[in-house]
Amino acid sequence: MDPVRPGSPYQPVIEALGNYPQKKFYNVSKLGGAKYDTLPYSIRVLFESSIRNCDGFLVKETDAMNILDWKTKQNNVEVPFCPARVVLQDFTGIPAMVDFAAMREAVRNAGGDPVKVNPACPTDLTVDHSLQIDFSKCAIQNAPNPGGGDSQKPMAKLSPLKAQPRKLPCRGQTACKGPCSAGDSSRNSGQFSAQIENTPILCPFHLQPVPEPETVLKNQEMEFGRNRERLQFFKWSSKVFKNISIIPPETGMAHQVNLEYLSRVVFEVKDFLYPDSVVGTDSHMTMVNGLGILGWGVGGIETEAVMLGMPVTLTLPEVVGCELTGAASPLATSIDIVLSITKHLRQADVAGKFVEFFGSGVSQLSVADRTTIANMCPEYGAILSFFPVDNVTLKHLKHTGFDKAKLEVMEAYLKAVKLFRNDESSSRQPEYSQVVQISLSSIIPYVSGPKRSQDRVAVNNMKSDFQACLNEKSGVKGFQIAVEKQNDIVPVQYEGNEYKLSHGCIVIAAVISCTNNCNPSVMLAAGLLAKKAVEAGLVVKPYIRTSLSPGSGMVTHYLSSSGVLPYLSKLGFEVVGYGCSTCVGNTAPLPEAIRNAIKQGDIIACGVLSGTKNFEGRLCDCVRANYLASPPLVVAYAIAGTVRIDFETEPLGTGFNGKSIYLRDIWPTRKELHTVEEECVISSMFKELKEKMEKGNKRWNLLEAPESTLFPWDLKSTYIKCPSFFDKLAKEPVSPQPIENAHVLLYLGDSVTTDHISPAGSIARSSAAAKYLTNKGLTPREFNSYGARRGNDAVMTRGTFANIKLLNKFIGKPAPKTIHFPSGQTLDVFEAADLYQKEGIPVIILAGKKYGLGSSRDWAAKGPFLLGVKAVLAESYEKVHKSQLIGIGIAPLQFLPGENPSTLGLTGREQFSVLFPPELSPGMTLDVKTSTGKVFSVIALFENDMEITLYKYGGSLNFVARRFL
Repeated sequence: MDPVRPGSPYQPVIEALGNYPQKKFYNVSKLGGAKYDTLPYSIRVLFESSIRNCDGFLVKETDAMNILDWKTKQNNVEVPFCPARVVLQDFTGIPAMVDFAAMREAVRNAGGDPVKVNPACPTDLTVDHSLQIDFSKCAIQNAPNPGGGDSQKPMAKLSPLKAQPRKLPCRGQTACKGPCSAGDSSRNSGQFSAQIENTPILCPFHLQPVPEPETVLKNQEMEFGRNRERLQFFKWSSKVFKNISIIPPETGMAHQVNLEYLSRVVFEVKDFLYPDSVVGTDSHMTMVNGLGILGWGVGGIETEAVMLGMPVTLTLPEVVGCELTGAASPLATSIDIVLSITKHLRQADVAGKFVEFFGSGVSQLSVADRTTIANMCPEYGAILSFFPVDNVTLKHLKHTGFDKAKLEVMEAYLKAVKLFRNDESSSRQPEYSQVVQISLSSIIPYVSGPKRSQDRVAVNNMKSDFQACLNEKSGVKGFQIAVEKQNDIVPVQYEGNEYKLSHGCIVIAAVISCTNNCNPSVMLAAGLLAKKAVEAGLVVKPYIRTSLSPGSGMVTHYLSSSGVLPYLSKLGFEVVGYGCSTCVGNTAPLPEAIRNAIKQGDIIACGVLSGTKNFEGRLCDCVRANYLASPPLVVAYAIAGTVRIDFETEPLGTGFNGKSIYLRDIWPTRKELHTVEEECVISSMFKELKEKMEKGNKRWNLLEAPESTLFPWDLKSTYIKCPSFFDKLAKEPVSPQPIENAHVLLYLGDSVTTDHISPAGSIARSSAAAKYLTNKGLTPREFNSYGARRGNDAVMTRGTFANIKLLNKFIGKPAPKTIHFPSGQTLDVFEAADLYQKEGIPVIILAGKKYGLGSSRDWAAKGPFLLGVKAVLAESYEKVHKSQLIGIGIAPLQFLPGENPSTLGLTGREQFSVLFPPELSPGMTLDVKTSTGKVFSVIALFENDMEITLYKYGGSLNFVARRFL
């Protein structure tokens, strides 16, 4: 895409950059004068984009002036934003690329040229969500499908690519503690073996390469085996589509790779400079804001439109200034800071707003700290949390291998357009919609749970809070366990020993590739704590599912070179692979004896993970309490084996010679962390990682794929299927059709998440998707996960609303069921919807507040659309999901303030009719009539003319496809 739009009215402000006359840029600061100087930094990025992309059609001069007048126009106007690039992850990336392939097919069938169908915006797709933990330190077992599969069938022979074990000479290093030989990697052995094909691991004592962990090889081999068809499709996409690159498996997670490798901070195209910015199909895309790059997660539908050159449209947001002062306690980790800021910003009501950080405390935070904080912003509802580029950022970029000359140009450009933050500057400071003040010195260690990330619990109150949860009525925190059963103990035999399970026992402990692994300090803290624990004689019970899934090979590299990785491994936290795993429900199943004991004793078992998602039942259906914690606390709780512990007064366990070991005895000091971080997180690691990412990996390089312009669809495939979204592709839109006599498919309550709507974990054997796959000749062990099959609309439609925790008021208990009212049958949601469609009866959904909360997922909109859902009637929506509904052609309708189904006397058993006028307008009110004669009004949540246009065209995909006809 040309950085200078032909015919742009703002070309006169293009200038040469100071001492670099060959470099050009839009000097937007000259356009705005005093108004520009008081804009928040994040709004300045929006303004620059509007100037650079102004073409009079998608982006108009009035849009640019509205952004410049942000102070008076915030929350009152819609503005377009053209990001510099797009990042996809494979769960949502595969349906996006399948849609592109289907669009080529449809354009060809309609008489257009399919070769023209390519991304217009630079796009990177990272294959990072397909990793499943089939093998872990405590469970080397054949379990290709978590929660299912025939364990008796022999596993296909692996073709390991690991190096042959070999002894390495000591060479006289003073830190040597033994020979570097590959040996038993069990918890009790203490030996260490770890080389990863893409990221060689060094012996912590000799700094020489050593063999790769068995678990990594096996998990990677399983990943390529079960996902071969999907990977071949990605390989085809990388060959035939222009302007897209595929980051292969085993490299890292989307937002981690985005941060470490893809980020430019300042784009340079044909010697033209402009700010880096990004949108992507991952709610953690906001991580890059910690690097001074404006970016956030959007739905797959919107992302596909951006890939085709369309802007993202958003309400010009309020910007909340978050002033950080003081310094945090030595015991407080970045995660404690994240959770504290989360609480403050939730209380400040930042939903749908930008957050921008300033104040003296900002300079005390490393880029790793900032990215961790920025990464959490979707959990407190903000669109993004922005840290402007400053000297700390430049220092970080220098350490990560940025070229010195490039850094000098970057600094000069950012200062020229006033996008560089300086605490000592005498220039006017930005003005904000409101200011939230947070003192870092007031922050103490917290965890979050047991069911929601916003429910913070001080670590020193954990024991009493869990007790309160046992007493409390079932709900967002409570479990309602009878008093006489709260101290029940269930004995269980495991591996020849007897253990005792009770309420609060830990059965899953995971340091996973989500949120925290970008921050060296918290990961090193976990490693140093593990080292001290092992040296003190502490152990982790063998039935606890422990795992370590780093965000990238760099994390493994510095854990290894710092000497802490073997200690993590000894406690069971062995590297299982690179990609999302436990976080998306891909953990290995618990031992059968443990599962049975939990169920038979009705035990409230716990999971502890260093991630951002802890919805009930997400990790495992029998683990009802899940806590988010920093990596060192995950390790600490795993050692303790229970959350019912007061770390101040109770020991973690008994060490050598029967000595009681307390958390304070093994917690690393800030000085220790600083020393190890300085020595281990160095520029060479980033440089080496980038080199190896660019080379790819052996499995990917040898993978064969077709090279035809159109994808050769395999009708027998259960992974890749041509979807039906373009079946009615036409040049002109039709008027919105009325919804007549629709039945309610589901009657839902508050806080229905995208997890409830579109599960991402394993496919239950009794589900509609399982029945479909079984009919295709697959066995349960071959089902894989919903995420892996997002390229097959038949599977994903059947998986829609298939979450076991879905609470449909028609059913009265959690179950993926509903009532088909014409027949009175209780059926799977898909089966009922299928019957309605065969009968020609439209369906709608009734819901409460915050419908669509959680991670952005395109299938959370596509699935209901293919189920025949014409509209959702809710009290309120999560903004991204509301946009997704419009983008696929579902009308988002909202009850009037103070009204809901209960106040209106609705049972959900009525039939509903909605008449759309020929001309829709943003925010207009519509009448809804029921079969009982009741009439009430709702708000049509179309925020601007573009959303109305998309709805009229049947969604964004059909709208952009018409450009090729």
